[in-house]
Amino acid sequence: MKRIITLVFISVLILTVGACKNNQKANLMESNTATNTNIPTVYVTRNISPESLVKIYKSLGRCAEGKVAVKISTGESGNPNYLKPELIKLLVEEVDGTIVECNTAYEGKRNSFADHWKTIEEHGFIPTFKVDLMDEEGEFNIPVQDTTHIKYDIVGSHLKNYDFMINLAHFKGHPMGGLGGVLKNSSIGIASANGKAYIHTAGYQQVVEGLWEHVENQDGFLESMAAAAQAVHNYFDGGKKIIYISVMNNMTVDCDCVAAPEPVKLKDYGILASLDPVALDQACVDIIFNMKPEEGNDSAPLIERIKTQHGTHTIDWAEHIGLGSKKYNLVDIDK
Repeated sequence: MKRIITLVFISVLILTVGACKNNQKANLMESNTATNTNIPTVYVTRNISPESLVKIYKSLGRCAEGKVAVKISTGESGNPNYLKPELIKLLVEEVDGTIVECNTAYEGKRNSFADHWKTIEEHGFIPTFKVDLMDEEGEFNIPVQDTTHIKYDIVGSHLKNYDFMINLAHFKGHPMGGLGGVLKNSSIGIASANGKAYIHTAGYQQVVEGLWEHVENQDGFLESMAAAAQAVHNYFDGGKKIIYISVMNNMTVDCDCVAAPEPVKLKDYGILASLDPVALDQACVDIIFNMKPEEGNDSAPLIERIKTQHGTHTIDWAEHIGLGSKKYNLVDIDK
């Protein structure tokens, strides 16, 4: 009986690995095509569910291997819009991942490790998942390719412990950045508290103190986010060991970092994923800007927030420095 169970387990393991490798082969063929056309693929599903999250991950054809970091925003205490544990649970289990975060650099319930851990538990991530505050034992610098403003990216020291990253973003607005997608999730999200100050001040201030949040150089801040996102992308084997997923639900003009966000005025749209973070953020923005207003689905406030803060400049600059492409092929995995 023991032998039968062992053989069944081995067979399942072979089939699972084989499926993963087949997806990788398909993705390689697609990557070759994308290289020839310089147009990356963005996958989309209109179904927001735990199963669809796993499905769209698998559609990318890049297997999360080794020790896997799943970067989300655990959400400020009081904010109801963060990605819920019940939505992401199947995906995190699929890759045996660890939820990773860093402390914030503003007043709230995530700017100290004690308060941050309480908020993480309050929002249901503990004991459901393994969770790691990556800057709890310090920080280190990783190189940036674009040194226009920041000369390096200051990240949580535990980043060194991971072989692969799933950048799992909640797409929405942002009070300062205009929008929050995968580029922000890689840059501000992976940065330590000091790293966040460094990016927000476009390289002016490296330590959290004073009124750093009053940014005078808005475009410099946005360009610094793009540079930091590229640094994280390059850190994971030149982008070969990172994937990007955005969930377009509970979208307001405010970020998950806001304790009392503005009401949701948009209907949930779906989940998008890509190997190219620039293409993915651009696709999400295009969806918002091309929505036809209807009752219960008003994109005007989010569009205004993005325009007011010049939010699309982060995407423009990310393309300018070579992180990715604003052009993309949209592939519906529901068909």
